[in-house]
Amino acid sequence: MRVPPFHLSSANFFQFIPPLLLAARIAFSTPSHFGRVAFSPMRAMKQHCSPRRGDAAAALLLAALVLSGDVMVVAGGGPPSFNYREALTKSIMFLEAQRSGKLPPTNRIKWRGDSGMEDGKLANVDLTGGYYDAGDNVKYGLPLAFTVTTLAWTAMAFQHELKAAGELANVHAAIRWGTDYFLKAAAKKNHLWVQVGDPNADHQCWVRPENMPTPRTLYEINEKTPGSEIAAETAAAMAASSIIFRKDKSYSRRLLNKAKLLFQFAKTHQGTYDGECPFYCSYSGYNDELLWAATWLYLATKRQVYADFISHEAISSSVAEFSWDLKFPGAQVLLAELNMTSSGGLQSFKTQADNFVCAVLPDTPFHQVFITPGGMIHLRDGANSQYVTSTAFLFVAYSDVLRRINQPVMCGAQAVQPARLLQFAKQQMDYLLGANPHGRSYVVGFGVDPPTQPHHRGASTPVLPPGYKVNCGMSFGEWFAPDRPNPNELTGAIMGGPDGGDNFSDKRGNSSCTEPCTYINSLSIGPLAALAIRGASLLATH
Repeated sequence: MRVPPFHLSSANFFQFIPPLLLAARIAFSTPSHFGRVAFSPMRAMKQHCSPRRGDAAAALLLAALVLSGDVMVVAGGGPPSFNYREALTKSIMFLEAQRSGKLPPTNRIKWRGDSGMEDGKLANVDLTGGYYDAGDNVKYGLPLAFTVTTLAWTAMAFQHELKAAGELANVHAAIRWGTDYFLKAAAKKNHLWVQVGDPNADHQCWVRPENMPTPRTLYEINEKTPGSEIAAETAAAMAASSIIFRKDKSYSRRLLNKAKLLFQFAKTHQGTYDGECPFYCSYSGYNDELLWAATWLYLATKRQVYADFISHEAISSSVAEFSWDLKFPGAQVLLAELNMTSSGGLQSFKTQADNFVCAVLPDTPFHQVFITPGGMIHLRDGANSQYVTSTAFLFVAYSDVLRRINQPVMCGAQAVQPARLLQFAKQQMDYLLGANPHGRSYVVGFGVDPPTQPHHRGASTPVLPPGYKVNCGMSFGEWFAPDRPNPNELTGAIMGGPDGGDNFSDKRGNSSCTEPCTYINSLSIGPLAALAIRGASLLATH
């Protein structure tokens, strides 16, 4: 287990942080898929990324990519530029590859087919649809909801850019694929289906979802078995999405009504749901999700009841991470523009949003987050790219807020201008696209020397006939273990990424490096859209 290199308890910086939250973040900060090592037979090997193969092949590939337009060399020997519009399109396509259920005629991922068509049958309900979170075939409620919430925020904050790039409709479709599923999962009051698929059995079989023989076990929360994190995150997703679909009044109203009920359920029946552990354990607790959900409900309704909860009941803390488990910075950025305060007026959300920036940027006196020698944020091994894209997203979104209210970030006496946030956001996204010590892309199907062995069942298993009987015991030897490129390109998937030394191993068995996740990509779409349309400065002109 790798402890993050930042210390949240610095008395001169972070204030009002509950001691239990501090203990949880420091003692239990784990990779986002904690526990998969123990339950997956292919994880017996070490999970550290190792140095990539020689740079000669990458040099040849760079020349080819320059000619094709994926990479553009800047005159005067400056850093390379990238085809951000292509990266944007492909990042959205990865989410389509993660769809479960009956695929639409517009499906662009031709090697994918219908899957999970009997999900919910064990309880005589329809739970088809939704998304597989990563490289397996389980539908986990918490990361799925966070993916949809951040997609909805993206569609709001970068509507102009997405429309200009011709991708707004695709992002709306990605959101609706999730919200259609949530409406089924939240059909009953004070009840939510939160997971489909037995993760332990799933991790004993390496097979594409179209042919999975593993149990589609159902998991739920209710008044007796509460789960405030998942209920509140799903409420946030549905409230945010209700704003996106306001032109469809009936659908938007359904989403908003369900969001209100789920928030009330999360608030009234408080408790942590451990059913998604050890795969998705919410070590931060549920206070961040309650604030996050109330924020989206306030933005969707402007009702005073949510404003009162935000200002007087909700707990808000300064932290240095924005992720599926920790939402405080996201809520703080959203609320900073509204001049709202937390803890009954003791601290402004603008101050707490500033604290997040000050903890991340390496050139502030309150820098907390480890930056690799190559310039990448690194909090922990295992889907570390989620922190890269989430920080880039928040920095671009917050810089837009700061320009609207004409204020800088304050790190003590040091004023940090919005342009610095944009510069750092671009640096993080460019790192993933190829501006890194190895000069390679960490996005499948894009740029120089892209990964070819994502840790992903659907991509690494050949298309099999419907009804094909899979031998789970043999599946790892047939499709997981061979050291060869995946037969199906997982276009646009952003890998888990390099380790703290910028090392990366493009091997299927090295899941810390090569497993993609929906929430890595959902948070990449906004910054990529801004880079594609606004240009390298990332300054909004509308």
